[in-house]
Amino acid sequence: MPGMRLDKLLTHMNCGSRREVAAWVRAGRVAVDGLICRDPAYKVDPDRACVLLDGQIQAYRAQRYLMLNKPAGVITASSDPRHRTVLDLIPESERRGLFAVGRLDKDTEGLLLLTTDGAFSHALMAPGKHVEKEYLAEIEGTPAADAAERFAQGIVLKDGTVCRPAGLEPVPEAAVQTVRVTLCEGKYHQVKRMLWAVGCEVTRLKRLRVGPLRLDGALAPGAFRDLSAEELSSFGLPVMGQTGIEISKK
Repeated sequence: MPGMRLDKLLTHMNCGSRREVAAWVRAGRVAVDGLICRDPAYKVDPDRACVLLDGQIQAYRAQRYLMLNKPAGVITASSDPRHRTVLDLIPESERRGLFAVGRLDKDTEGLLLLTTDGAFSHALMAPGKHVEKEYLAEIEGTPAADAAERFAQGIVLKDGTVCRPAGLEPVPEAAVQTVRVTLCEGKYHQVKRMLWAVGCEVTRLKRLRVGPLRLDGALAPGAFRDLSAEELSSFGLPVMGQTGIEISKK
């Protein structure tokens, strides 16, 4: 990768604003390959240089890919004057350029991807891609006897919306009445509306999977982590990993 200004690199690492990191460099708080560097314009190779700020190694990320366990009560938006958003769950120093891949309703929980990579988001969310999404839905009421068959055929909702074929199966081991829904699109309130069409009401909804990626069971509600190289590769998409190297499924 061509050389990048040191202050620009530190900004891309989400260390601070361009003005802040330039001041830190001049103050001698930054070292490159073991030597203090006081020149913000000093050119470094992001993939090879070892950059430390206050003695802590800083890792370059060309793009970011995060898994968030979204809690209920938080909206999927970058900002909102009245409601807490998913980006409010991310420390301010790490939010730069992040946006949600698709959306979950305010009261829906579970797997939500955040990224800075627009091409990655489009590849997962574009209607023609048909990426599977899996949900657990706690319900009230008894689904119609032919509910699974109607889901498999593609339900037509009351307003005429045509849904693509989807999966519906009970989860008998759950403590309350629960069904598993698997679909490959994301229309407005789709899971709730489809279940309503077969005679039941969703009281809690949680997304467990997007494509090959499952929600990390170790993530508490509101917690997040970076996707691993293996998880990124599992999508079979060309994406930019943490070192700026293209990753694709072999």
